[in-house]
Amino acid sequence: MPSFVPAAARAMALFELFSREKRELSNSDLARLMDLPESSCSDLLHTLHEMGYLLRTARSRRFYPTARLLAMASEISSSDPTFLVGSEACEMLRDKTGETGLCGRIEGGVVKVIAFTESRHTLRYKQDIGDKLSLHVSAIGKAILAQSTPEEAARKLRLKPLKKIAPGTITDLDVLEKQITQARKQGWIWIENEGGEGLSAMAVAGLLGDQELAISIAGPTDRLKPKRDFLLDALIEVQELVFQAKRRSVTISNLNRRKTGIF
Repeated sequence: MPSFVPAAARAMALFELFSREKRELSNSDLARLMDLPESSCSDLLHTLHEMGYLLRTARSRRFYPTARLLAMASEISSSDPTFLVGSEACEMLRDKTGETGLCGRIEGGVVKVIAFTESRHTLRYKQDIGDKLSLHVSAIGKAILAQSTPEEAARKLRLKPLKKIAPGTITDLDVLEKQITQARKQGWIWIENEGGEGLSAMAVAGLLGDQELAISIAGPTDRLKPKRDFLLDALIEVQELVFQAKRRSVTISNLNRRKTGIF
């Protein structure tokens, strides 16, 4: 099993601290805010300063990040692998189940499909990359909402009208919230005849970097419903390969507790 590296976590926590404070900080300021001995904090600052990630003012001797981290982040984001990872996840779902695999995220109150792999069956669910789906009828959307708080999920559901699209469409906000609460408890969601008559989908969500995404299997209800357990096993297997654990804000106190086995 990979090991947690406290030194790397401290460096990331330091940049998150600057992002929050938005001001120059001294060694003592940073040591206090990070709950770190001044000597250890001084070593960390010296290292990042020598590498060009921090500058130090001549008179006050305070630190602030340089543009080097931004430049590197911009270069990395210009080759965003999200779509490649999403496509691979969809292909794995198709190969494991024979059914259509989708990957998507929530944008502006709707679900945007970022990857799609068609089922091998003649009768299959069809979608195109870039298509937008109504949040209240999408398994992908509801799986992502289940990752957030009930208040945040309700807020996002209110951004767009809850229109009746198919016989199973849920337009009652209270019923939708109960459905998402159930998905939150079980870690997955199944929808039936909500976005189209005779169509069903099952989805799970997770984090890819800082993005909340979901992967889904979709197809005719008559074919999918008898093998729900099999489909769920495939989704969870791919979920564990693709997504990371939900990100927790890292503090030095948390790192110290991790060492003592409190986590």
